[in-house]
Amino acid sequence: MKKLLSALAALAIIAVMPQTQANEAPLAAKVLVIGHRGASALRPEHTLASYAKAIADGADFIEPDLVMTRDGVLVARHENEIGGTTDVSRHPEFAGRKTTKRIDGHDVTGWFTEDFSLAELKTLRARERLPQFRDTRYDGQFQIPTFDEIIDFVAAESATYDRVIGIIPEIKHGTYFQKIGLPMEQRVLTALDSHAYTRTAPVEIQSFEIANLRYLRSRLGSNHPNIRLLQLIDEPAMQPYDVVAAGGKLTYADMLKPMGLRDIAGYADAIGPNIRQIIPLAADGRLDAPTAVVRDAHAARLEVHVYTFRPENHFQAKNFWQGADPRQFNEAGSIAEIRAYLDAGVDAFFTDDPAIGRKAVDGR
Repeated sequence: MKKLLSALAALAIIAVMPQTQANEAPLAAKVLVIGHRGASALRPEHTLASYAKAIADGADFIEPDLVMTRDGVLVARHENEIGGTTDVSRHPEFAGRKTTKRIDGHDVTGWFTEDFSLAELKTLRARERLPQFRDTRYDGQFQIPTFDEIIDFVAAESATYDRVIGIIPEIKHGTYFQKIGLPMEQRVLTALDSHAYTRTAPVEIQSFEIANLRYLRSRLGSNHPNIRLLQLIDEPAMQPYDVVAAGGKLTYADMLKPMGLRDIAGYADAIGPNIRQIIPLAADGRLDAPTAVVRDAHAARLEVHVYTFRPENHFQAKNFWQGADPRQFNEAGSIAEIRAYLDAGVDAFFTDDPAIGRKAVDGR
């Protein structure tokens, strides 16, 4: 237990320690491996089984994407539409709940968490989101977990492994949920404050929107030194949806310019761009030269936490493919690709297979 407490304190210090001089890379004291939706290449995403596999394989953080139920409970799903990640379509009692909604400017058809109570969601079981690439043998086995259940689970795993495990929750569709009367931001803070583990363990709250991160910064103050904020960055021509809803013109491309990064640094600790915004692909599908994003972010005293590395050929730069089958599981290629981004100076990265991420970092 003393070893665990020492590790917990050490990683909490890393999370809030002063950053190094601009243009050094990386800024963080160590490069962090983040289990993207758990170990989502190996288990159905956002299940306790997926988080357990990520932790067992050495993830420093696990990532729950958060959405809301009808009765105001935070649950882990990548989207509020759950037709693609659960067996809801096989439940005749819920057939009448299939509908079309306008989510962040797009029409989406399916079943939505906000139309279900927690008790109803607990009758569903998770299934693989990418069956064309990944094993489906675990379909139907695991429930949708609540945020509270995830925190308790991570705390127990931390004690079992005698090491600290961070949590990096993402608030999904913040403006949408606010407009339907189910705002998530304060509920997230309340949940974190309600558990002894997350009152001290490293936490990093993410969002593709801006206003909710600014709100969280105002609420956190200096009372939560273990909690950091991550501004996620989508495709350059796109806009954060809260900006769209307010009639603003700011794009993600604007946010990655030096002035935009300095603005982000006023409320967040890190940015989360797509890996191709750090090293884009050339016309032949191979890695091109790195962009200035890492350098400019570090100059603004922002860490760079990139998403997402995946172990199948299809998701990797052509430099690293093994064979011609896009479905082939390619561990060596993923390690090599991750290391190219480590050389570019990223401070943390999301991976669908944390064991591969661990090898990429520890084997250098």
